Amino acid sequence: MRHTLYLKFILGYVIFGLFSLLTVSLFVPNITRDYLITQKAQDLYSEASLIADTYGQGLYSSRTSFETVTLQLDALSVYMNSDIRIISPDGLIILDTAKSGSDGDSSVKMITNFDPSVSGRSYYLTGDFFGSFDEEVLSVICPIISEYRTKGYVSIHISMDEIDSECESLLNISYITLIIIFLLSLIILIFFTRIVYIPLRKITKGAEKYAEGNYHYEVNVESSDEMGYLAAALNYMSGKIADAEDDQKKFIANVSHDFRSPLTSIKGYLEAMLDGTIPAEMHEKYLGIVLNETERLTKLTNGLLSLNNLNTKGMHLDMTDFDINDMVRKVAETFEGTCRKKSIAIELVLMGDELLVHADKEKIEQIVYNLTDNAIKFSHNDSVIRIETAEKKNKIYVSVKDNGIGIPPEDIGLIFNRFYKSDSSRGKDKKGTGLGLSIVKEILTAHSENINVISTPGEGSEFIFSLQPVNVDEV
Repeated sequence: MRHTLYLKFILGYVIFGLFSLLTVSLFVPNITRDYLITQKAQDLYSEASLIADTYGQGLYSSRTSFETVTLQLDALSVYMNSDIRIISPDGLIILDTAKSGSDGDSSVKMITNFDPSVSGRSYYLTGDFFGSFDEEVLSVICPIISEYRTKGYVSIHISMDEIDSECESLLNISYITLIIIFLLSLIILIFFTRIVYIPLRKITKGAEKYAEGNYHYEVNVESSDEMGYLAAALNYMSGKIADAEDDQKKFIANVSHDFRSPLTSIKGYLEAMLDGTIPAEMHEKYLGIVLNETERLTKLTNGLLSLNNLNTKGMHLDMTDFDINDMVRKVAETFEGTCRKKSIAIELVLMGDELLVHADKEKIEQIVYNLTDNAIKFSHNDSVIRIETAEKKNKIYVSVKDNGIGIPPEDIGLIFNRFYKSDSSRGKDKKGTGLGLSIVKEILTAHSENINVISTPGEGSEFIFSLQPVNVDEV
């Protein structure tokens, strides 16, 4: 990662700030000014209506003197900081608080082109009020109604400078608020950096390390969210890959060792026979040894081929119904000669005369053969091997139990690994390849079945695996 995501996020943050500032600068002033004008015009029109209904009607009905109206409107003008006028329908200014101040100038003035309907529905207008002001003012006009006739108009005027000043104050508040929001939004950037970007950078670096082959690199993300879970998943994945790589190295080392030993023996004996080190009368003996070593190589090669086929995804299984009891009897018969040499008896405890299972017959026969072969290898002379079949909870269980050397507790979890041989078994199994139990495990995994081991060092071991009976549908 070349910091592209982080730069994009910062760029987006800056663009957000610039667009916010541009929006406030272009649109907010007009919106604020229009809002203030509308609010101010409403207030002025309310005052104009009140003046028209009281002082205006009183002036035209002669209930109130001109001097009294003038005094009252002067006071209101000062309070409202505005100019109040009473205008006749033809535009003659009858009273103007701006002209009746301290200078005493109360000269009348005619407003040319006076048209009270020019404001339309807005009830207010801005400008110089038909040329009667030297500056821009906000004006409202309210008619004075007496005896159902319009006698005149009350107009109130306020300088637009005052509104612009108030608008500027509000805009300054808007700008300050925008700056505060922009600064506070830095918290989002900080949170993004700490919660998203930094963990993501660590995860990316970890992925690069794994791509380089460093599977022991640890992604350290202390978080309980999805980022932490992703880092933990990557660490778990790298651990599994590292274990697989170590297993592969061990596998290659074991294969090399198990091939090298018999090849070295074969080469050594053949060279000794050719150069005369081994006399001719002893050739037959050593040729027999060479033959045994070639058989060991053949067995090793066949085991590797079997494992390769078993590990192939989508391995073909020829599923049929067959009698497991009959298979156990036949396998036991094949070891009759071997058992006689070691004075070992095979005891069969079979459930019923016939016990049908649904599986690949050839591969299950290989399992029974491998387990029985191991039991004989690691059993003491004059001992008994017990092979038992039973049905429990809709499963068929096959057990092969010996009274041999047993398996140490620390080796129980490793015996199904390829080429694995415990220290106690190496002296007993001279010709073994360490692939037999691996093949057993792979076959049962392909059948979606399990195998368990119960063993006590010095007392023997028992291997129990499960099969599907014929009378139970596969799940």
